[in-house]
Amino acid sequence: MVQAGGVAGDQLRSFIERVERLEEEKKGIAEDIKEVYAGAKAVGFDVKVMRKVVAIRKMDRADRQEQEALLDVYLHAIEGGQLPEPAE
Repeated sequence: MVQAGGVAGDQLRSFIERVERLEEEKKGIAEDIKEVYAGAKAVGFDVKVMRKVVAIRKMDRADRQEQEALLDVYLHAIEGGQLPEPAE
């Protein structure tokens, strides 16, 4: 094992090469996702809304409910309206 300044060169190279391979895979997956969205757009779906749905589905239920409640509060605040009664 070659060492330069206390760093194991072979081991470091292995890590770097692995990261590079993963970056290439990530790039390929990103292209695949882009193609899926393009296909959805071609048949009339709104890609912006689809991306939002994907983001919402990643959230856990409590975070999603908290975000929806804050959004509701903020919208009512800027519109000068009354808050709706909390759902039970």
